Amino acid sequence: MCSHYQGIKKREQFRKHFGFDMPEDPGLGDLWPGYKGLFIRQPREADAGDEAVPAREALVGLFGMVPHWAKDTKIARQTYNARSETVPEKPSFKDAWRLARHCVIPADAIYEPDWRSGKAVATRIARADGEPMGIAGLWTGWKAPDGSVVRSYTMLTINADDHPLMHNFHKPADEKRMVVVLPEDSYDAWLRATAQRSMDFMRSYQGELVATA
Repeated sequence: MCSHYQGIKKREQFRKHFGFDMPEDPGLGDLWPGYKGLFIRQPREADAGDEAVPAREALVGLFGMVPHWAKDTKIARQTYNARSETVPEKPSFKDAWRLARHCVIPADAIYEPDWRSGKAVATRIARADGEPMGIAGLWTGWKAPDGSVVRSYTMLTINADDHPLMHNFHKPADEKRMVVVLPEDSYDAWLRATAQRSMDFMRSYQGELVATA
């Protein structure tokens, strides 16, 4: 499970990879649950047939899902990852899954604990080709007591027992998990996908990942 990741800091790198400009306030570079970061979604007007509407937009939200029934945003500390096997039933995520509120979370790298030495060693994991990661996620909006809308997002995860790199992380007795890193040619397909097709994208990343302690 990923509770710490690195957002994209270089605007030119973001523009080159995702095809549009990064917002002026992109959130923090190093992100933990409850911190503000970027997520990319399909604009609400995208289905109107207006060619002036871009295919993607980036918004700032909390890392960690804040469902509509939450009393405050503290729940984001526990809802930063959603298991693909149970996401349709979990109260925190099921509405966003049912409504196909898909997003892509831009990241330079994620961090996971390597326990092979007997203690946790924080390890940076990134694409071997140096390109950013686009992580499959879900987003939602929460109405705060003052009437403002707080957006938030979560990363989707899958089993990693058979992944050549990701099976090395987490405690020996724990199930191995990894976030869903999307191939860049599937970003728009994921953003447009219906709820019925969501599970088709819950696949292990086929590109090469590298780990650095």
